[in-house]
Amino acid sequence: MPTQTTLHPPAFNHLIATLSTPMPSTLPSNSTPGFPIRAILGVFKLRIGVVITFTALAGLAVSAGPSLSLLQLLVLTLSVLVSSASAGAFNQYYEHDSDHLMSRTSKRPFVTGEIRHGPIWLLVIAALMALSVGAAWIALNAWSALFVFLGAFFYAIVYTVWLKRRTWLNIVFGGLAGSWAVLAGATAADPQLRAVPLALALVLFLWTPPHFWSLAIAYRDDYTAAGVPMLPVVVGDQRAADTILFSTLILVAASLLPLAFGLGAIYFAGAASGGFLFIQKAWRLTREPNRKSAMVCFHASLMQLTLVLLGAIVDTQLRFW
Repeated sequence: MPTQTTLHPPAFNHLIATLSTPMPSTLPSNSTPGFPIRAILGVFKLRIGVVITFTALAGLAVSAGPSLSLLQLLVLTLSVLVSSASAGAFNQYYEHDSDHLMSRTSKRPFVTGEIRHGPIWLLVIAALMALSVGAAWIALNAWSALFVFLGAFFYAIVYTVWLKRRTWLNIVFGGLAGSWAVLAGATAADPQLRAVPLALALVLFLWTPPHFWSLAIAYRDDYTAAGVPMLPVVVGDQRAADTILFSTLILVAASLLPLAFGLGAIYFAGAASGGFLFIQKAWRLTREPNRKSAMVCFHASLMQLTLVLLGAIVDTQLRFW
């Protein structure tokens, strides 16, 4: 019997070859060959995308609107994930010429040459962004689509292009990406924004700076070498740690606001325990402003956000049951 051959469209083959073929003239000697699909997925920062998507689902869970159909829920999840992924890819595309200066980013595919850096990536990113926003508009509503777009826009353009290399306030305003995701989820069910989702959006806005500044202390030398004015680079580790503690206190206070709008004991348990942990590690960071304490504080911030969002979801859903 003749052997069957699977044929791929020439355009598809050309796209994959263009995206994944390394450029021999720029490939550093320390780079290692890898599976192109894995490298391509790495460009999209999917771990961050999953966190952003989780915040959107939390916004949906605390919304008082009608339940979404399974298809609408799938569209919301994928729209937020894909839009976040497109913003992450743009971030790596835009910063490919400086990422090699930082140990944390020196292994990214555009830096090593494992993936070709070229204008076709801008077309791919724009197409993914348009697809995610368009799907949210059609399956959900215009407000949800707008917030999906704003989440990606603030990370890709406001943070990466406009603010990151100009001011230490970069992550303060760039951090709105997470807030927009909460609102994208909330308005998917009900275009009329209510107090609890707005309060959670405020929590995300206040959470991002101390979360990221902790990481910036750990990698201060990297940001110094790359010329990025993160807070520890501008004011030093000690003052940055003091600012993290002050910001964390404000964050934890704000995380209790949903209690005034109907959330109960389960949410309080999550917000209080997560807040206590974050404050404790932030205080320790002021005593020992070094890399180890900074990474401990960074991970505590992730735990605090997880407990707040899970507390909000469980508390709200139990009330519905």
